[in-house]
Amino acid sequence: MKLVTFTESGTTRIGVVVDNDNTIIDLTAAVPDLPREMTAFLIAGSAAAERAQRAAKDSAHRIPLASVKLEAPIRRPPEFLAIGLNYADHVEETKMKRPEFPMFFNKQSSSVTGPFDPIHLPRVSSALDYEGELGFVIGRRCRHVPRDRAHEVIAGFVIVNDVSVRDWQRRSPTMTLGKSFDTHAPFGPWIVTGDELGDPHKLELRTFVNGEQRQHSNTKNLIFDCYAQVETLSTVFTLMPGTVISTGTPGGVAAAMNPPKWLKVGDVVRIEIDGLGKIENKVIAEPAGTDLI
Repeated sequence: MKLVTFTESGTTRIGVVVDNDNTIIDLTAAVPDLPREMTAFLIAGSAAAERAQRAAKDSAHRIPLASVKLEAPIRRPPEFLAIGLNYADHVEETKMKRPEFPMFFNKQSSSVTGPFDPIHLPRVSSALDYEGELGFVIGRRCRHVPRDRAHEVIAGFVIVNDVSVRDWQRRSPTMTLGKSFDTHAPFGPWIVTGDELGDPHKLELRTFVNGEQRQHSNTKNLIFDCYAQVETLSTVFTLMPGTVISTGTPGGVAAAMNPPKWLKVGDVVRIEIDGLGKIENKVIAEPAGTDLI
C-alpha cells in the first residue's frame, strides 16, 4: 500500500493511493472507525492495515490526487533520527574516515514539512544544502530487534531531504542544530509498505537542483543498511510507532563542490527514488512571520 496524509476541503486525514498514483481512497469516509491520523493508524496494527487494504480494492470513496494537498505522512513524528557518512562516496567527498559504527543524530520533529512544501533559507546562514535519502517509518513499539527481524517493525519507506545548514552543523559535534531548522525535513510523498516496495536495498536514488542532477546512487551502497540501523538503535532505546529514520545521503552534496553550490532562494530540489516516487521543494526566504516576538 501507499499510505498518505492529505488535506482536502479544509480537513486533514489519511488514505491509500491507487490507480497508478492518480487517486486517493479516503479512509475516513471508507472505514469511518479507523484512526484519522497516521501514527494512530500504525498503532492500530495489522487489523487496521487489512481493513485499509480491502478499502483500497473496493471502496467508492475516491478523490483525485491532483485535488488535494499532500502533507508529511507523519506530521509530527515522535522522533526523527538520521545517520551520517553512510555511503562510501559521501565519506570520500567529505575527506573523513569511514565510520566503523553508525553515526546517528537527531533532527527535531518541528523541522518536518510536506513533500511539496517550500523550505526556508535561514536568515542566519547562506550555507544551505540538500541531502537526498531513503527513509523508513517504524510501525510498532519495539526494543532489541535482531537484524533478521527488523523488517517486521518497519511500516514502510519514504523519501527524505535531510536539509542541512552546514555552518551551524559544524558548530556542534552532535549536528542537531544544523539539521533541525524549521522546514528542513520534507519527506513523503507517502509511506510505501514493504510488500509493495520489495527489497529496499536496491533502489536508484537521484537528486536534482533546478533540473541539474547532483546525486545519483543506489541504496545497495548503504554502509549500514536499514535493518542494521534498526538493530543498533533498538539496542539502545525503544523505537516508537511513527518514528522516522533517514538512512544517509550519497555523494554530490553542495558542500563538497569547489566552490560550494549552496541552495538559494528560488531553487527547486527534486528527489526521486525508485518505487517511492518523488518529493520536490522550492527554497524561499525564511518568512518574517515566523518570529514569536
